[in-house]
Amino acid sequence: MKTVDVLGIGLNATDTLILVPGFPPYAGKVRFHREIVSPGGQVASALVACARLGLTTRYIATIGDDERGRLQLESLGAAGVDIADVEARQNCHTQTAYILIDESNGERTVIWRRDDCLALSPDRITEEKVASARLLHIDAHDMAAVSKAASTARRLGIPVTLDVDTIHPGLETVLPYVDYLIASTAFPAKLTNESDPFQALECIHRQYGMRVAAMTLGADGALAVRDGHYLYSPGYVVDAVDTTGAGDVFHGAFCYSVIENMPLLESLEFSNAMAALNCTALGARGGIRTLAEVLAFRASGPRRSNPAFEKRV
Repeated sequence: MKTVDVLGIGLNATDTLILVPGFPPYAGKVRFHREIVSPGGQVASALVACARLGLTTRYIATIGDDERGRLQLESLGAAGVDIADVEARQNCHTQTAYILIDESNGERTVIWRRDDCLALSPDRITEEKVASARLLHIDAHDMAAVSKAASTARRLGIPVTLDVDTIHPGLETVLPYVDYLIASTAFPAKLTNESDPFQALECIHRQYGMRVAAMTLGADGALAVRDGHYLYSPGYVVDAVDTTGAGDVFHGAFCYSVIENMPLLESLEFSNAMAALNCTALGARGGIRTLAEVLAFRASGPRRSNPAFEKRV
């Protein structure tokens, strides 16, 4: 099997973006301005970001045999992602998300559904497929499949990156095989019951022996711990149109930085810059930029630092 830079195993979704002038109050009403169907999903969007940066990518996943699935495949194929291992399930709906976007600040609220018929079997994961990649990127769904992939990657010496924001049953079977954890802002506290983000990350890092445990902080950037040392990268300031997919694109950029052996702080800076740029356009993949564009923005883009994180680091 042909070697690729990044193998992705995890979610895709086809989103319906609903643009509103402001988020409605509970039980209220608001007139929406636009409705846009756009492909997204955690691992799928990260792979598109990797491909845009010039990496070769392969995707193992499922979709439904519907119009949303067709749109997802078209988007992935057009981006250059190898979709030979994406299986279309008969009489099954592709994962769907309805995303309300507040036009006043670009923030989004997601309502989603994934039917059980989309579950990825661990039988789809073979040693040959995992061995064909220089890096494995996973999320925390279809736990038996991603656990098999991650344990195989660890045995073969292939680094594993994990995108996680929710504690799903079986997550403890995956975490011991993860080299780079990039979690959402709230996840470390949920997992450890430790409210202090520094202590929560250190607890995860120490318990599971990861190379890096990190968390994204939205507009404030990202925080990471490695070998007991913390690194903080302030966020980049942009005129946000839509924050959908920012975390997914951050993960794609981070995968690129691992492949390119960037120093950790540089990896965080690069990933922050690419995620910020994605927020300047509509859709989970609307603002994914080329390497040259990201580097140019990173060199001159304004920053937003959280003084509390800056002081502690």
